Amino acid sequence: MLKVGLTGGIGAGKSEVSRLLASYGAVLIDADEIAREVVEPGTPGLAAVVEAFGPEVLTPEGTLDRPRLGAIVFSDAERLARLNAIVHPLVGARSAELEAAADPDAVVVHDVPLLAENGLAPLYDLVVVVDAAPGTRLDRLVRLRGMTESEARARMAAQAEPEQRRAVADLIVDNDGPLEALEPRVREIWAELRQRARG
Repeated sequence: MLKVGLTGGIGAGKSEVSRLLASYGAVLIDADEIAREVVEPGTPGLAAVVEAFGPEVLTPEGTLDRPRLGAIVFSDAERLARLNAIVHPLVGARSAELEAAADPDAVVVHDVPLLAENGLAPLYDLVVVVDAAPGTRLDRLVRLRGMTESEARARMAAQAEPEQRRAVADLIVDNDGPLEALEPRVREIWAELRQRARG
């Protein structure tokens, strides 16, 4: 099994790269998706979040009110650390379960947005970083995700510098061009990952 960490700054195109790798046969483990799953209604994760932050972080339907929780934790480093201390171990455990269920010769791609920021590179056999110029990323966030320019700049500033991500990369996907240019590069990466998995 080859364990691959996939990361990239917001707007770089990491989600598209993970989608392509999954379409070629990679086992995809998406940290963001799991982070949502571990705090669904009825889970110990949601109970722990409510215990830590109070019932006001729930919607009337009993699901996690993400915008309200975000407003509480993103302006307070101590509370963010408290939330991470609840959610990260649950995400880690679920990721390990999914990885253990994969075939022994699989290429397992862990899609981890904050891989560089959280010093997670040593957990993987190989790290793939998706990168694009700041101007390209800003344009995509404003044009494709409907953010204001100031929102987009704030989200970009909250993440690692591109140099920090590149420093942990074994393979880099430069994604400044159109989607058509991305697929051939990801196919090359996939071929290399398959070869390494066969060892």
